[in-house]
This record gives sequence, C-alpha cells and structure tokens, in this order.
Amino acid sequence: MHTPTVISVEGLSKQYRLGVIGGRTLRADLARWWARKRGRPDPFCKIGQTTPQYGELLWALRDVDFKVRQGDILGIIGRNGAGKSTLLKILSQVTAPTEGVVKIKGRVASLLEVGTGFHPELTGRENAYLNGAILGMTRAEVTRKLDEIIAFAEVDRFIDTPVKRYSSGMYVRLAFAVAAHLEPEILIVDEVLAVGDAAFQRKCIGKMGSVAHGGRTVLFVSHNMAAVSTLCTRAILLENGRVTAEGDVASVVSEYLQHSAEGAALDRVWHDNETAPGRAGVRLHRIRLVTGGNGTPQPITVETPLSVEATFRNGEDGVRVFPALCLMGSDASPVFESAPTGDAALAGQPLPKGTFRVRCEIPGSLLNEGHYTVWFALVDDAAREVCEVRDALSFRVDDTQQRAMGWLGKSVGPVRPRLAWSIERVSDMG
Repeated sequence: MHTPTVISVEGLSKQYRLGVIGGRTLRADLARWWARKRGRPDPFCKIGQTTPQYGELLWALRDVDFKVRQGDILGIIGRNGAGKSTLLKILSQVTAPTEGVVKIKGRVASLLEVGTGFHPELTGRENAYLNGAILGMTRAEVTRKLDEIIAFAEVDRFIDTPVKRYSSGMYVRLAFAVAAHLEPEILIVDEVLAVGDAAFQRKCIGKMGSVAHGGRTVLFVSHNMAAVSTLCTRAILLENGRVTAEGDVASVVSEYLQHSAEGAALDRVWHDNETAPGRAGVRLHRIRLVTGGNGTPQPITVETPLSVEATFRNGEDGVRVFPALCLMGSDASPVFESAPTGDAALAGQPLPKGTFRVRCEIPGSLLNEGHYTVWFALVDDAAREVCEVRDALSFRVDDTQQRAMGWLGKSVGPVRPRLAWSIERVSDMG
C-alpha cells in the first residue's frame, strides 16, 4: 500500500538581510525616501558615512528539496547555523519562504522554543485550551486529553498558575505535553528538549515514538546523535543551508560525524626543525590522532579505538627520553595521564640517533561523549622537560549506540568504560 506524502518541499530558499534594514519609524523611512528623491545625503547616516548602510544578504536556506511520508520520523541534523531552525519555522508557518514551495497535508503542532504559542499571563490549563483551539480542536476534545497532558507534564500542582511563573523546565514539559497530546498529524520538535532533565527526555523520546507508530509524522532536530539514531527512521543533513545528505539514519549520521571531525585538530606537523618543540638534540616532528586501524579516518564515536602517535628526531647518542600524555576534558579538567611502562619496547633505554615513533592506544568504549584535547610531553631521564605541547590535538567523541535501558542522555563522568558484568541464579524461589 502506498504511503501518502504529507510534506513536500521543492526549491525552498530563505533570504535574510543582516544589519539595519530601514528606520525604526514610518517618519524616518519617509525622510530617507525624500532625501534620496532630492539627491541629498541620507539624514540618518553615521558620521563619516556618505551612503546608507543596507544589510548584507544571507541565504539561510538554498534550493532545499525533500519529501516526508506519513508516519516518518525525520531527523534533521547539522552544525549550528546550518539552517535547521529556519527550515522548521517555515514548515510551522512562522515565517514565509523567499523562494520555493512547501506543501503540508494535516495539522501541525510545533515546539520550536520554550513555551512556543503560550501566553505568559494565562494559566497552564488556559494555555492548553488556547493551543487546542489553534490546532482546530474543540473544547470537548481538549478536555478529554487534559488529564493526560497534566500527568505527562507533572505540573498538576501548578496547572492553574500563570505560566510566566513557571521554571524553564516546567514550561517546556507542559509545552511538549500539549503539542504531543492534542493529536496533530505532524509534530515538529526543535532542540528545545535539551532544556528538560534526563527523565523528561526519556519520556519525550518515548512519546514521539508512540506518536509516529500511531501513523502521525514527526520532524526532530537534535544534536544528540544517540536520540536521532534510535528514534528516527530517516534523516537529512543540512550544511550552509543546503541538503548534502538524505536517506537512512546510519549513513547520514556517519557523514555528519565525519564532517564534524574534519574541523578538529587531528594532525600537527613541524617542518622547520629549528622551531619544532624540543631542544637542540631532540625535536618533536609530528603528533596525530589515528582513528582507523587501517589508516582510513573514521568518525569518532564512543566505540572507536583511538591512537595518539608522535614522531620525534633524536640527534644525541645515548639519550633517554620518556613520552607522556594527558587527556583533558571540555572543562579543562584531566581525564587521565599516561606514560609507557617498562614492558614497552625502548622505554627508558638509551636511544641512538634517529627518528622514533611512539604510540599510545586508547581502547574503544572508554571515553564518554564530549570534546577532548591532548597534552603531549617528552621528558629526559633527569625528569627534565624536553618539550611540552599543550592542546596538541583536539577532537570530539559522539555517542551513537542504542542503549538497552532507553537512556539517551550523556553518561555521567569523563569516561564510560565497558566493564564485565555477570548475572547468575543462586537459588530457587521459596
């Protein structure tokens, strides 16, 4: 049976003008127009300007094409500024496209930011009825769903309090509950779910899944690749306002992670031996992060085994050099420090002249999701520093694996090792 298309986007483009567009009043705009008509300078130019400053044109979206079928859960991913929120605003009819056509079949409920569509002076109960009316529902239909909405949002004590007094977490819980429970054919959710706590995020993910399984459609924007991989059935990748990948979730997420890794500092080379870190006899030549066992770069996920590889040149016979590294988290706190032990080849041994490569392997399923930097050092046998390179490398680890417990947030702590567990039956009941 053919599944109908509920969203069709063809040649969609959106242009914004940066900076000041016109005067703040009708009188100012008329004064500018009259000055231009008479060939006079703009009366509102700043000192030293001879012409008015009209804003630079920016294409937030450019020639975007895709279709969404009924029951799809479409993940929309991309870096900040890629055009994701602009796309959702157009689909939600908050703003109009500059070019192109958008065809939508069905009622749309949107949650683009905390408290979308809520009036701060109205109570939570009144806002639920207001949103239902906007969606075209009758009062009786909203009343039938209201108890379920309040229970989901966990705001029963505050449901008759004006929402301007809600915390951001209470606000978003109620806003999502209203948007998801008032039976829209299409549910559009932006990154706003990041405001909620871990338990609320799990509830939202489960609710969006049940909405889609009921034949309705979900558009989901998130930087949480675990949530996208688990929840979505299809995905599109936006870069600089254009769709650069579309299809199954695994391949689109992989491409996104690969592009994210390209912006990291994964390889540093010092070509000039005189300015390379170190001293006259020992100089660091190169340090890099190896993400693939066969040398082919791979997206860095929590399961990816990594290696820090450093190359140094030794011009002194018999010198003893000990390499060491420290891995730092995004908050500049150390995750771990490591140096080779005595069982490593050439560790602590007098080295002849030549070029040497040291390698430290970081197993997969050890690091947690987040940004990391590598500090690397070479120390001689008198514990004197030969060279130290802070922030030598930087990279990001993403979490894409599906978790059996249904928890899709970031694990606690800087590491998340895969430890050995066992469960055994020790006795019968009774």
